[in-house]
Amino acid sequence: MRILRAATVTATVTALAAAATGCGGGSTPSGGGSNDSPRTLTYWASNQGPNVEADKKILGPELRKFEKRTGIKVKLEVVPWPDLLNRILAAATSGQGPDVLNIGNTWSASLQATGALLPWDKENFDEIGGRDRFVAPALGATGAEGKDPAAVPLYSLTYALYYNKQMFKEAGISQPPSTWDELVADGKKISKHGKWALGAEGGNLSNNIHQAFVLAKQHGADFFDSSGKPTFTSPGAVAAVKQYVDFMAEDGIIAPGNAEYGQNQSLQDFAKGRTAMVLWQAAASTFTAHGMKAEDWGVVPVPVPSGAPGTGRRTNSMIAGINIAVFKNTDNLDGARKFVKFMTSDAEQRLLNKTYGAIPPVKAAQADPAFSRPDTKVLRETLTRSAAPLPQIADESQFETSVGTAVKDLFADAAAGHRVTTASVRARLAEAEQQMAK
Repeated sequence: MRILRAATVTATVTALAAAATGCGGGSTPSGGGSNDSPRTLTYWASNQGPNVEADKKILGPELRKFEKRTGIKVKLEVVPWPDLLNRILAAATSGQGPDVLNIGNTWSASLQATGALLPWDKENFDEIGGRDRFVAPALGATGAEGKDPAAVPLYSLTYALYYNKQMFKEAGISQPPSTWDELVADGKKISKHGKWALGAEGGNLSNNIHQAFVLAKQHGADFFDSSGKPTFTSPGAVAAVKQYVDFMAEDGIIAPGNAEYGQNQSLQDFAKGRTAMVLWQAAASTFTAHGMKAEDWGVVPVPVPSGAPGTGRRTNSMIAGINIAVFKNTDNLDGARKFVKFMTSDAEQRLLNKTYGAIPPVKAAQADPAFSRPDTKVLRETLTRSAAPLPQIADESQFETSVGTAVKDLFADAAAGHRVTTASVRARLAEAEQQMAK
């Protein structure tokens, strides 16, 4: 499911803040934007569906609906994820780009630092119905704290724990785990005869970050202090990374081969009955594509140390998803705001999030029954009650690369049979912290 790629794509952004300060995107004739008509907008949509053509089929009727209502034609380009960030940065530096675009919500603060995106102050929010229409956690992933958001939430996602019902039954386990101790105990019952309890993607840097971030929250730690200084070697951060890697190194519930896994490989193993559990975002459509029936699997919130998910140390997911933004230099600001209003309207939020398997960040749209199914209910409640945004800092992508690589290397150590200790974890994180300072 491409929807999760906004939160999992890893890209190293160099000198973002200096790249385009005071520079906007905006449309020009060479950029194919709105200069050719004041009644035209150019929209870069991220690839959310199975492929680019699927997105065109999904979005096309909605854009025609917008044109019929407003008289404004929208020129759509669906941009594949591997190209999206570089395209956005090029547009920011050149001033030639779309009027409206999708961004991964983990990029919000980085792109905000370029100065290229329209700040969503009170006036701009009022133009689309007000800030209060959106759930607060989703707004937390729209830019640096204390600044006007650089974008508006469009599609929201969180993590959940998916489990194979038959594998649990065969292991004599009557219900899925709600705490990590329970997960490890269940996992040891399952991890036998060539089957494993938990899937992981040790080679997926962003996924490594997502898991480490949540566990750090549960250990009462952050990876940055209030001034934005990295604190990767704090006791809580070290304990979090060690706990995650220990699922392979110490507990033996993750297959050593998972140390090299990249995007979506853990989902394939789950669908084929090789692993009994996986931590993922909106995985239902992927399971169906791999031949699983809805009754084959269940979904529950990601475990917490004890008790039930909630705020503070009971955080159990990062906030994933897509934001919609406007280039500050657009020559059709009124039309761009109308388009954002349309895309975040209750009706469009229900339709598009339902289609893509995401959760609407607009409160009223969540009332649709589609978001109260067992799987979507878990995602929705996690979003509103127990999810937190990744650090909203300009160097967020560098954080994903440095710490994500540290976790990858520790998984490689575990897979090779090397002992993973608190000291070895701290040493890897110290290297990552030094890289952030360069």
